[in-house]
Amino acid sequence: MRKDVPGSRAKGMIMTNIRRAAALAGVALMLTACGSEAAPPRSSAEPSSATAASPDSFTVVATGDVLIHPRLTEQAEADGGGKIDYRHLFAGVKPLVSGADLGICHLETPLAPEGGPYRGYPSFSAPPEIADALKDTGYDTCSTASNHTLDQGAAGVQRTLDKLDETGLKHTGSARSSEEAGKPLILDVHGVKVAQLSYAFGFNGIKRPAGKPWLANEIDPDEILSAAREAKAAGAEVVIASLHWGVEYQHDVTAEQTQLARKLTASPDLDLIVGHHAHVVQPFQKIGGKWVAFGLGNEVARHDEPRGSAEEGVAARFRFSRTGGKWTVDKAEYVPTLIDLGPPIRLRDLTTAPSSQRGKEALANTDEVVLSRGAGEEGLNRPGR
Repeated sequence: MRKDVPGSRAKGMIMTNIRRAAALAGVALMLTACGSEAAPPRSSAEPSSATAASPDSFTVVATGDVLIHPRLTEQAEADGGGKIDYRHLFAGVKPLVSGADLGICHLETPLAPEGGPYRGYPSFSAPPEIADALKDTGYDTCSTASNHTLDQGAAGVQRTLDKLDETGLKHTGSARSSEEAGKPLILDVHGVKVAQLSYAFGFNGIKRPAGKPWLANEIDPDEILSAAREAKAAGAEVVIASLHWGVEYQHDVTAEQTQLARKLTASPDLDLIVGHHAHVVQPFQKIGGKWVAFGLGNEVARHDEPRGSAEEGVAARFRFSRTGGKWTVDKAEYVPTLIDLGPPIRLRDLTTAPSSQRGKEALANTDEVVLSRGAGEEGLNRPGR
């Protein structure tokens, strides 16, 4: 999906044909792609003028909270020799993310002006260099609706979205105008139109400015369903909702999460839900025939008091395939990750990282939580398990 790579459209057409042939041969391309450090360029986020047919399948990888605490920035400065460079932090999951046809991140914190000032909890203002690292890791789009979206007011929203635009990352969940908020985000994934929605439970007591409810999306079931309908009406073939919900540091799913998930998945306009906010992993579950990843935990964070569970995360990987003109998930996987506090601080893909006692513990913990609602019986797998 990267339009900034020369020749990406032609390469995207080639890769589409390869994937179609591989699918007919029964080859598991998703796992193969994620074992490679250098992923091929993906098609543009803008509709292509090429006449190549859409593929019969595509893969999505979604990950958890990108929560930029000061110690992560200190590590990035050390890695960059004085300049802030978060790319080393994410290097361990770059093959996983860049190997997908669509990489979805959750940028929880607003971005500061270049050069700062930077702030951590409770009112975040993160270095803009994090956006460059996310792009380099292979992400195509980020959800931006979180309880911290309004930490720096409308100016913070403006800076964040301007920087994401500058780096070529698509975004949804917050907006700079009512016009921007009213236009659904629809991405072109090798010819398949995929929409992303993003909503948060609230904003830590900060009220959206009068007359600007569009500044950040707050969870309302009817609004989410309406947005999904509008996306489908605008041509989206698949709609994915990123929801910031649940209770912090609680693995258990709340009754409110379950109720909302049931209402949303009952709609023919919504195809997948991925969740954030708890800072720990929550279960995956198939509801109404559709997958819900209730909580992906932290992707990157460095809390003042590490909890162990807050350093354990999970990536959700889904393959959508088209049968009879309808797109459904025919392969669902979870990929446990770990924030190795080092030093240096590094994010690890536990399915490919060298085995360690801490890694084994994290794998066991993640397996137990993710599968606690019967997802394994519904076909959810972990690579190497």
